[in-house]
Amino acid sequence: VAARPAFAQAAPPTPPPAVQSDEDDRQLQLTQPDFAIVNLPTSLWLPRHGVNFRLTHRFVGNLRQGTFGQNFGNLFGLDNGAVIGLEFRYAPVRRLQVIVHRSSLDKTLQFSGQYEAIRQGASWPVSISGIVSIEGTNNFRARAAEGDDPGAAAHRSPALGAVVSRTIGDRLAVYAVPVWVHRSAVLAAGHRDTAFIGVGGRARIASKVYVVAEVSPRVGGYAPGSPEFAFGIERRAGGHMFLLTFGNSLATTFGQISQGGFPNTIYMGFNLSRKFF
Repeated sequence: VAARPAFAQAAPPTPPPAVQSDEDDRQLQLTQPDFAIVNLPTSLWLPRHGVNFRLTHRFVGNLRQGTFGQNFGNLFGLDNGAVIGLEFRYAPVRRLQVIVHRSSLDKTLQFSGQYEAIRQGASWPVSISGIVSIEGTNNFRARAAEGDDPGAAAHRSPALGAVVSRTIGDRLAVYAVPVWVHRSAVLAAGHRDTAFIGVGGRARIASKVYVVAEVSPRVGGYAPGSPEFAFGIERRAGGHMFLLTFGNSLATTFGQISQGGFPNTIYMGFNLSRKFF
């Protein structure tokens, strides 16, 4: 019997390990299509030089007051004014996002950065991102403008936090978001800090439809009112995400979330975001 050629006996070469690329970062994540749950951040990565814009809208009418007919008469809060937020997010390099968020609530400006330290995969069961931010009321001005109340000077609150997430199949993502906020309140007795751990999730219930929920209980420091919570239903349309929200707070920044929500209150609102990559 003729001997088999040596090359026929050799084992096939081992393929090189997969290397993440910019194109990988641009792929849609079915379980994690947006950079926020409702108010809390997710660990969705932004490709290098990618941009995301988000609009938040919180109507100030309390849906837990009055009858259904009365709420229907003012379009479930639309006639009561709103707190509006504008957010710009950019990735100058891979794994790093810089974010500017401006809320009309106390004219708050928040500057933050998010770094993707670990991505879920064969070696890691979760994704982990680090967050650092600072926000200031009165458009971050250190002093009140001429003619303003001297108390209108910016109240600045730095924060440190992280996002720990796990996606399960192509249907579910769950999150834990521990955050420490310095100067969450300025009292006569001195500055006060707050630590909270936000938890939340997003479930895909149809090909482009999701339900989301979050709650942010305080675990230390200044903790007025009730923990912030929110829930909603979301629709994906190409690079757009639209989320109809219900919650007990008008908060969209870390300092605002740390101050909790209002008891016996539900506000309706929405998030609208658009990816540019």
